[in-house]
Amino acid sequence: MRKFRPRRWLVWTLVIILVVSGSLWGTWELTSARSFQFYGGLTDRVDTTEKVVALTFDDGPTERTPEVLAALAAAKVRATFFVTGRELAAHPGQGEAIVRAGHELGNHSYSHERMVLVGEDFVRSEVERTDALIRAAGHTGPIHFRPPNGKKLITLPRYLAARQRQTIMWDVEPESDGTDAADPAAISRSVLDKTRPGSIVLLHVMYPVRQPSLAAVPGLISGLIERGYRFVTVSELLALRR
Repeated sequence: MRKFRPRRWLVWTLVIILVVSGSLWGTWELTSARSFQFYGGLTDRVDTTEKVVALTFDDGPTERTPEVLAALAAAKVRATFFVTGRELAAHPGQGEAIVRAGHELGNHSYSHERMVLVGEDFVRSEVERTDALIRAAGHTGPIHFRPPNGKKLITLPRYLAARQRQTIMWDVEPESDGTDAADPAAISRSVLDKTRPGSIVLLHVMYPVRQPSLAAVPGLISGLIERGYRFVTVSELLALRR
């Protein structure tokens, strides 16, 4: 009986499909890498021996901003708010309230669209329109940028690098690390377990669906303070870089 031998072209086709699929998967994984990008500076935490931590909030501002500010005021800590231009334009007074309370505003794009496979004109518009609104809210310090969904590849990092700006990521995100995001106590425990000196903590607290995250803020703040941590803004954290 004649043995079956797959045609050589079929074998090579399968090899090419596997190689291309692997490359595409690897590239997609790189777009959300927290500690690597092809251009410019990226910070997911700062290497320091000081027990400092930057608490950051993404999205907004929204009508829930006063609740967030009240929680921070009660704990007497400062945070960095990475806001979107679209929501800042819709709630300018809330952006101004964040600045008046002594917190830092960061840029989280205008429309919150993933900034992968986009042109430089799109990146420029997303960044610069939001920068202008942040300045209008009264923020006078450096404006750091955090990509929507943490996604970046070529154009965005290159644009930021050309303007000596950093990509700010994070190393602690309890809402997506397997923690029960509906349980405030679980969120707090996750932050306490994973925070190290120089960590950047990411939370989303601006929408009703994220009420558990907002409810977790007092507990995680008090827990970290009990462990000797001091809260700083992203700018203050970057200044401690070795």
